[in-house]
Amino acid sequence: MTTPANWLSALRAYLLTVAAADLAWEAAHLPLYTLWRTGTAGEKLFAVVHCTLGDLLIALASLVLGLVLAGHRDWPVRRFGAVAALTIAFGLGYTAFSEWLNIVVRESWAYSELMPVVPVFGFDVGASPLLQWLVVPALALRLARRAAHGRQTSPLPGIRAEPVSQKRRTDGRETRCTEST
Repeated sequence: MTTPANWLSALRAYLLTVAAADLAWEAAHLPLYTLWRTGTAGEKLFAVVHCTLGDLLIALASLVLGLVLAGHRDWPVRRFGAVAALTIAFGLGYTAFSEWLNIVVRESWAYSELMPVVPVFGFDVGASPLLQWLVVPALALRLARRAAHGRQTSPLPGIRAEPVSQKRRTDGRETRCTEST
């Protein structure tokens, strides 16, 4: 008998990875926005934290939509590819919309001359946010799948998925138990 996938461990790994990776990405690509030159240290810190929390919500909503539309109760063992593709597509779609809304319509932020842009539906979208929504969810989903099988996955030192093992009882039935660390 095979060990069932632990979707809760997968979800935890996904969210932890997204949070850590997006925090690093948001801080790293801040110089690609005009805020880097015009903002105070407090404004920059607020922008990084605010955008990271927004990214976390977008990532969660994208995954939930992917699971609702294409998931399986044994996810991430079954239907992983379909859910991953939809999750990334929803994240990319929302990012393109959000960049258009906040740059063109609201003028809430602006790219610096350092931001490479990609034309999308008639307007220029920053390459960094688009790349972010390809790389971060792909990494997070990969680690989520590994976590579902009890393998070490966390991008954060000292935090790991809880391993699950199968032990055979004397009567031949299997029982789940958590390995002690």
